[in-house]
Amino acid sequence: MNISVIGCGRWGSFIAWYLDSIGHTVKLYGPADTPHMIQFTNTRTNGLITLGESIQLVYNIQDIADAEVIVISVPSQALRGLIGELREAGITDKNYVLCMKGIEIETGMRLSEIAGEGFGKDHVAVWIGPGHVQEFYRGIPNCMVIDSANEELKYKLVDSFSSKLIRFYYGNDLIGNEVGAAAKNVIGIAAGMLDGLGLSSLKGALMARGAREVARLIKAMGGNELSAYGLCHLGDYEATVFSKFSHNRQFGESYVKGESYTDLAEGYYTAKAMIGLGKRYAVDLPITQAVYTVLYEGKDTAETLQALFDRQLKEEFI
Repeated sequence: MNISVIGCGRWGSFIAWYLDSIGHTVKLYGPADTPHMIQFTNTRTNGLITLGESIQLVYNIQDIADAEVIVISVPSQALRGLIGELREAGITDKNYVLCMKGIEIETGMRLSEIAGEGFGKDHVAVWIGPGHVQEFYRGIPNCMVIDSANEELKYKLVDSFSSKLIRFYYGNDLIGNEVGAAAKNVIGIAAGMLDGLGLSSLKGALMARGAREVARLIKAMGGNELSAYGLCHLGDYEATVFSKFSHNRQFGESYVKGESYTDLAEGYYTAKAMIGLGKRYAVDLPITQAVYTVLYEGKDTAETLQALFDRQLKEEFI
């Protein structure tokens, strides 16, 4: 399969490496003047992975016009702008696989909805689930999910992308998978905050209550609440809530400690988007609200955590 990958950050570059390693013809696209692309051009490595010579680096968006499938791995809030670039370049007749996790802040739209507006929903799929570049590159396998409104596309991608390194499942709940995947990054930030406060033992409760919170939102939005307990969310907690490689967890810990952290933490933006969804669908999101209150309103983290404990007592499952 002829595949082009847009986005040369750690995940996009890994995807290019992975798809090349299982026999696909791969191009990696990024503007020539960006730090990541400069590094790959000069050395073929970003310090995490090394790209084989069979992967073609391209710097003009027109150079990916011959792709059968375009895999997109850019910051979630930049997706709409990228779609505009692709449409302007006339690259609108492909199948598109979204590999980032987020919700658009301005509209509350899922990423597949945004891409569906630009390309048609039957040409869009999402690739989600646990795993870190550092571990995949060392040969540590994991399980992931591909979902799409187009059943034929979904099955084609899962069958073409599966290997001994990644076992893909066929997704059957686009709403739940996308919301769950985005929301796990908010839980990751909360986990990092607990680490920063020296309260890591609370992560078990965070995972249990976080999954229930997200399940309620998924159900209210028309998805299957069980998706919150699948690979898109609960199944991704080890990689997001505990791993030293988790950007969101590290961001939360650094924030609490007053330390600078410059890598992308998608959960920061997702927290704001989810607050909007909670209001729209009348769903109580106490953990998300706590993260939002700390990050956007500057409230003290320890006091905000105590406010969660001071909430009205209730049954665990209702």
